Amino acid sequence: MLSLPAAGLLAYPRIDPVILHIGPIALHWYGVAYVAGIVCGWLYGRHLVGNPRLWPGGVSPITKEQIDDFILWITLGIILGGRLGSVFFYDLDRYIANPFAVFAVWDGGMAFHGGLIGVVLAIVGFTWKNRVPVFSLIDVVAAAVPFGLFFGRIANFVNGELWGAPTDVPWAMVFPTGGDVPRHPSQLYEAALEGVMLWLVLRVLTHRLGALGRPRLVGSVFIGLYGCMRIFVEFFRMPDAQLGYLYGTDWFTRGMELSIPMLLVAAWGIATAKPRSYAPPAVANVGEVPARP
Repeated sequence: MLSLPAAGLLAYPRIDPVILHIGPIALHWYGVAYVAGIVCGWLYGRHLVGNPRLWPGGVSPITKEQIDDFILWITLGIILGGRLGSVFFYDLDRYIANPFAVFAVWDGGMAFHGGLIGVVLAIVGFTWKNRVPVFSLIDVVAAAVPFGLFFGRIANFVNGELWGAPTDVPWAMVFPTGGDVPRHPSQLYEAALEGVMLWLVLRVLTHRLGALGRPRLVGSVFIGLYGCMRIFVEFFRMPDAQLGYLYGTDWFTRGMELSIPMLLVAAWGIATAKPRSYAPPAVANVGEVPARP
């Protein structure tokens, strides 16, 4: 066990995970983070589809109204996929022993990879029903996801969960549930990488390099960079206690295992993304739907 650094140790800000109580109802920072991420992503998605200079010929194949309609779909995908991913990927035995704990989402327990699967299924279902180009919607959603990742990781930090490995770096923190040893604030590393850095890269792609004109390019870069960032941070983050390190190693985690396939999908998507044009608004508005990529 490491001893506390003599100087430079940052104090963990003990923030109550509950913002306020309204009778028997408790408003949690975790829930607020999800709402903030979804609302910011929704507004940003409307901005992307409403900006003609980001699309070939100044025409977006998706309308703002369709983004509005998609909010319910993606919210269900995030919540159901994220929760079921946590159940099946990380802690199945616990939920088998206490099935009602599945519904206690305010206590944490949301898996990104499960949420990703849920969102993809929501996109496929929505595009099939509404005749929207599937890869174009994936690109718009991918560009907006970093908002949710940022707020989600900040909520992990507030909850004092998913903390990092022991360390003696000057910015180490002692987390209430992590013993008396200083640890990497890995939640903040992920917020900076998955939230801020990833958003900036995708912003350059969409607003400077015309990537929305190459369906699935933005989505592929997103999952590729997320996979790389997640694998990198896993080296500084403690594995889930119920799983530990996998395959007899002292470094390979479930987060790494689930992220590796993302790199393969990203490589395929980037290699096969081709420029595409869209029908003019006058055609799209009378029912002539652009062909699916």
